[in-house]
Amino acid sequence: MKKLYIETLGCAMNVRDSEHMIAELNSKEPYELTEELNEADLIIINTCSVREKPVSKLFSEIGIFNKYKKESAKIGVTGCTASHLGKEIIKRAPSVDFVLGARNISKITQVIEQRHAVEIDINHDDSTYAFGEYRTNPFKSMVNISMGCDKSCTFCIVPATRGDEVSIPSDLILGEIAKGVKSGAKEVMLLGQNVNNYGKHFTANDESTNFTQLLQKISKIDGLERIRFTSPHPLHMDDEFLEEFANNPKICKQIHVPLQSGSTSLLKAMRRGYSKEWFINRCEKIRTLCPKATISTDIIVGFPNESEEDFADTMDVLEKVRFEQLFSFKYSPRPHTAAAEFKEQIPNEVAGARLTKLQARHTEILDEIMEAQMGVEHKVYFDELKAGGKVSGRSDDGKLFFVEGSEELLGKIVNVKVTKVSRGALEGIVSA
Repeated sequence: MKKLYIETLGCAMNVRDSEHMIAELNSKEPYELTEELNEADLIIINTCSVREKPVSKLFSEIGIFNKYKKESAKIGVTGCTASHLGKEIIKRAPSVDFVLGARNISKITQVIEQRHAVEIDINHDDSTYAFGEYRTNPFKSMVNISMGCDKSCTFCIVPATRGDEVSIPSDLILGEIAKGVKSGAKEVMLLGQNVNNYGKHFTANDESTNFTQLLQKISKIDGLERIRFTSPHPLHMDDEFLEEFANNPKICKQIHVPLQSGSTSLLKAMRRGYSKEWFINRCEKIRTLCPKATISTDIIVGFPNESEEDFADTMDVLEKVRFEQLFSFKYSPRPHTAAAEFKEQIPNEVAGARLTKLQARHTEILDEIMEAQMGVEHKVYFDELKAGGKVSGRSDDGKLFFVEGSEELLGKIVNVKVTKVSRGALEGIVSA
């Protein structure tokens, strides 16, 4: 049996793409996963374009892999950086055997047979393709419900690497979730660039299902107890969707609402399609309908032309919403994006100071939130063994838990009482 070494960078969609590639490879010839680079017959780097300096990191990785791989091993570059660099990867690193874009995952068994193959068509449509079944963890099920993005955010490279948005037919989604449940998963994570825009574009014109209706269909699957999704877009958070989120008992009460900036003028420059007031209104609606829900967000500081007043607006939203989780970054230009050409780039030291201030205040908020969890009881779904006799899982509202235990807890939802708090996770004891 051949051995496969695969390094997955970036988002959950990349993780699922890696699982799809493994399934496709195994449908033709069995591969055993290995963490030892020098044992591998096939090495895949599944790349991300969103992180800082993705291109330089890619070629650094290629150099390391080429140095330590065995002579006969093939190296492939896949994912979003593969999509936008294409043939340039092989020009700069001839040791790479193939390049496969993020929209072309189903072609993996073809490209490994062709020396220096490059498949990066962002218009390729895999939405009706039935991938084989493979998951790295039988207790976790991730399912794509769409591919691509129909937005034109000026800071984002994703539309240039994953193409136009198209929704996957609901029968394929339901079938894939049912298979996961049958093999042990009680929880599903629905994936898409803008999940609550689901249903706007299907390859076949005979389906009419929006995201709220899809959630209702999924919740009828026997044996499925929890539904998560990422990421919804604030623009599409209508009342129907938020009421389904709050009232459907199978939907986990954790929601990611990416802000990006609290300034309405900057949101317009970002082409986000909503205002500061709309964003706050939607978060207030969530808190009203579902007081126990946790809200996470993304924030970019130092976007071109960001004034002190713009940044103050972002801090104001932080105070009003009090996010339970924050992913925050300094703006950095990306190729194939409009904002990279904007003239008023913010000095790095200014952006850095603003990021520090934002993160420091959020740390204070988070400490208050987590300290209030001491002694609280949650229902936790355990899905992973950890070192030192620990088992990890998440509560309904997305909090990460660790308890002492063994594989007997895996795949179970049990009551856990919090005994220790930290910013990133909670520890507890299983209660009756």
